[in-house]
Amino acid sequence: MSGIYAFRGETGIDFESTLERDFLVKAEFALNVLDVIAQPVQIPFVHPNGQTYHYTPDFLVYYRLGSRDVSRYPAPLLVEVKPRAEWQQHWREWSAKWKAAMRYARDQGWSFHIHDESRIRDQVLLNIQALERYKRSSVEPEVAAEVMQTVRDMGHVTLDLLLARHFMGLYRDAGKRCILSLLATRQLDFDATLPLNDFSELWVPTDE
Repeated sequence: MSGIYAFRGETGIDFESTLERDFLVKAEFALNVLDVIAQPVQIPFVHPNGQTYHYTPDFLVYYRLGSRDVSRYPAPLLVEVKPRAEWQQHWREWSAKWKAAMRYARDQGWSFHIHDESRIRDQVLLNIQALERYKRSSVEPEVAAEVMQTVRDMGHVTLDLLLARHFMGLYRDAGKRCILSLLATRQLDFDATLPLNDFSELWVPTDE
């Protein structure tokens, strides 16, 4: 399956498989990702048959500097998205182009990684998918502002404590939708590598 992914509603990024689409979904959710470029470079390499070909990696990921010093700028990531069974089957055949990509990335001050299902379809993606339905939830601005202020004041607070503090009794379900909407729209953050539940710790994201 191929298509164009509207990255943060601004940039259309081409993808050529559902695995590539899921990679973009995760990159969009990650607050430290600044931008993703599809098929960013063509890298020449010599095939074992002696012929020279060009290899085009799938994506180049740029990260935010945030409040870090320039000397600690996170290196951009050159990425090949490939199903595990496929790259394992063709490892020897494709190793020349991937070694060329590693050298090219190193010369540019980047890194190069292969991402398969184990890196993409994980707990983070499950959490993103669970939050998707709350992206467009109707939330009263005044209520959202009160919740955000509580989280700022406390630093880290569980979802359950926020519900107890702001949404008692009959309002609990509506309150949970409000909090999940703030998470879905990235106004609140949490450790997405863990299952999202009532005991998850939430915080206001910084520019790190």
